[in-house]
Amino acid sequence: MSRIAIIVAEFNYDITYLMLQKAINHAKFLGLEIAYVYKVPGTFEIPIALNQLLARDDVDGAVVLSAVIKGETKHDELIANQTTRKIIDLMIQYNKPIGLGIIGPGATRAQALARIEDYARRAVESVAKMIKRTSSLTSVKYRGETITIE
Repeated sequence: MSRIAIIVAEFNYDITYLMLQKAINHAKFLGLEIAYVYKVPGTFEIPIALNQLLARDDVDGAVVLSAVIKGETKHDELIANQTTRKIIDLMIQYNKPIGLGIIGPGATRAQALARIEDYARRAVESVAKMIKRTSSLTSVKYRGETITIE
C-alpha cells in the first residue's frame, strides 16, 4: 500500500478543512495509506513541510491543499505562483509525486467553495496515479518495443 502525506494550509481553513476531509476520504477509497497530515499556517509555508516529508522513506508522495483567495492586490498571484514553483522543484528533487490541490490564484471565496471537492479529489487521484506509474517505470526495461506506462 502506498503511503502519502497531506499538507493543508490553515489560512482559509473553512475551505481547506473541507478539502482535507474530502482528500482523506478519497485517499482511503483509492487504497492509499495516509502516513501524515501536516498543517501549515498558509500556502507560503507548504514548501518547508513538503521538503521535510518528501525526505522521509515512509512517504511515497504528497498532496498539498490550500485556497488562495483573490484580494485587492496581486499578493494571491505572488504566493500561489512562487509556492507552486517550489513544489515542482521539490517533486523533481525527491523524485516523488505531488498532487496539487491549490485553489487560486484569482479565485473568489464563492469559487473556492464550489471547487473544494474537485480540487481535493483530483490532487489525490493525481498522486495515486503517479505513484503507481513511477513505480511501474522502475520495473520495466526497453527491449525494442514501445512501453506504455499507465
